[in-house]
Amino acid sequence: MSRTFSSNAPASAALGLLALSISLALHAEDGALALPTTAVTGQADDAPISLDTPLPAGSRLGLSALETPASTSSISGEEVRGRNNATVQDAVTRSPGISNIGTPGNGGTALSARGFTGHASVMQLYDGTRFYTGMGTVTFPTDPWMVERIDVIRGPASVLYGEGATGAVINVVPKKPFEGEIRNRLRLGYGSDDRQQMALDSGGSLTDTLSYRLNLNRETSHGWIDRGDSKNLGLSAALRWQARDDLAFTLAHDQGDLTPMNYFGTPLIDGHLRDSLKEKNYNLHNAEQHYNDQWTRLVTDWTLADGISASNQLYHIKSRRYWRNAEAYNWDAGLGQLERAENLRIKHEQEQIGDRQTFTFDHSLFGLSSRTLVGAEFNRIRFNLLNNSPYIDVGGDYVDPWNPTPGYYQSASAYGPHSRSETRTVALFAENRTQFDERWSLVTGIRRDQNHIDRDDLRANTRSDSSLSGGNWRAGLVFAATPQLSFYGQYSTSEDGVSNLITLSPTQQKMDLTESKQTEFGLKQQFWDGRGEWTLAAYHIVKKKLLSRESVTRPTQQIGQQSSDGLEATLELALEQGWHVSANAAVVRAEYDDFNESAGGQLISRSGNRPTDVPRRTANLWLSKQLGRDLDAGLGARYVDARYADAANTVKVPGYTVLDANLGWQVLPDTRLGLELNNLLDRRYAVTQQNGGQQWLLGQPRSFFVTADYSF
Repeated sequence: MSRTFSSNAPASAALGLLALSISLALHAEDGALALPTTAVTGQADDAPISLDTPLPAGSRLGLSALETPASTSSISGEEVRGRNNATVQDAVTRSPGISNIGTPGNGGTALSARGFTGHASVMQLYDGTRFYTGMGTVTFPTDPWMVERIDVIRGPASVLYGEGATGAVINVVPKKPFEGEIRNRLRLGYGSDDRQQMALDSGGSLTDTLSYRLNLNRETSHGWIDRGDSKNLGLSAALRWQARDDLAFTLAHDQGDLTPMNYFGTPLIDGHLRDSLKEKNYNLHNAEQHYNDQWTRLVTDWTLADGISASNQLYHIKSRRYWRNAEAYNWDAGLGQLERAENLRIKHEQEQIGDRQTFTFDHSLFGLSSRTLVGAEFNRIRFNLLNNSPYIDVGGDYVDPWNPTPGYYQSASAYGPHSRSETRTVALFAENRTQFDERWSLVTGIRRDQNHIDRDDLRANTRSDSSLSGGNWRAGLVFAATPQLSFYGQYSTSEDGVSNLITLSPTQQKMDLTESKQTEFGLKQQFWDGRGEWTLAAYHIVKKKLLSRESVTRPTQQIGQQSSDGLEATLELALEQGWHVSANAAVVRAEYDDFNESAGGQLISRSGNRPTDVPRRTANLWLSKQLGRDLDAGLGARYVDARYADAANTVKVPGYTVLDANLGWQVLPDTRLGLELNNLLDRRYAVTQQNGGQQWLLGQPRSFFVTADYSF
């Protein structure tokens, strides 16, 4: 028996509230409403983030969001942990226009933004550094406990970070050392499905010149599906030495050890999701997923002279990933059973060594105030792949959907080394901001990347190598109508690989990088003495050189094109009597402009269709209320529109609206109790899909989580 999976009423309310609030904001300067000032207290990383806070992800020039000609947003660490986000990706998707398309095959971290999907188009950074994606998989970071803030810049950003940033860039900033008295925070948590958490946050000054930060977090759960055990161990540690007033060193090490639920989705029966299957696990008894990531870096910041500063980051990244699963479950109506297939065993071994050096100059340009940054970056990435390719298994075993037998991994394809590659990248880049007068400023950037890839096929005993180069630029004009209101327009370019750069096949290595161009206009405003903010952005993106076909007999060529147009809006309001409103909404029209694919021996045009996993509309709303001096509550809604699971637009995954709530009680000055209530209406909904839409990865049912924090 199937159920209804979505309700658009909360989403419509969220969008309506956003529109109403924007209308109120436009009349704010007329003095229609007067609100009391609210005080904000806390540690260094608890400071509120506003449009005039410097936004490193949008520019390395130290510009605020008001000064940056792009659609940007930031989420503080306290907001991340205070809005029922179990992962970093949950937190990111509460920002405008970002939706979750994570599956086990991409590490559970892939995102969709502005009509473009996956790690090849939505780049994820950690502390400003890019981790190159191998085989479409990124598994770090996921732990929100160690997050100080998350910055998002939407639209092409290859001019800042290189190939692979057409849809958006997500920068996760870990908690940093701070000066002052040592402060500690302990957390114990327990909730549904035997979810348990033990966490520590400690930081402060060890001496007059030495400060530190240490975060540990351990979580376990039995999961909401059968055999759904998971565990996570996160570590973030940093030591900062202020050697002189003009020179500082920071040594940091972060790592995650993650064993997620061995869940590859719930299969559809005759095209429908059966409620009786919602807790079934069709994976193997000895299925395994294990991810270990380690990130070490040394950051040097120094002031060379008045108006001249420099920064260097030397880093080493190591990642180990392992899968052993049965990943496809297909309904056989004739037999009345599921065929469980695709017994895959895969191991990734990846290592990245890199260095980034920048110099920043405050100077005069033709008598105008100007700031310029120049820099260079080098990376060497080694990637080893082991698997049981070429997957010669035919069919699989059959299981009863309602009483599945776990079974054990078995494959006729031998497991062993498959290929190894070494990718070397060198980039030169520069940015400039020139202030024409008190209102007008021009922000420009340029970057040149050179990539060389060496690849050994260990099965065929062959070798291939290639060089791919790319250049990108952007120019944005900002008009500050008032110190609190800015209008901007920008033009930017970007590039993506036809697949992930460091794991391109020999055929793909001969292809060019795809090319994207974006035009964007927007405005950003603070009002009510900083207690309100709103932004609006409109954009048009065209991406060329996509893989497509001219006929079924000819190989794929780079002749395809995809485009997207959209609007994004955000609103933040601090109201009287302790109310706070955070809302955003996004609408995108994405389509294939020129794309053909072979199906059933025929060439079929998909032009005009919407790309896979792209929702037309998304919206988020979070309301919080200070109920008293020691009590606060929050209520949130997340809406994602329906998406297609195929380029033909014949398989649709329904949209969903999910409500969450929480309650906090400051029992004592040093003790706080919290209660999280997730999926209040107990909706059964598909977060994303795989296997051509025949398996839905469902969201967690209604659950609770209780926390106790002790500070000393």
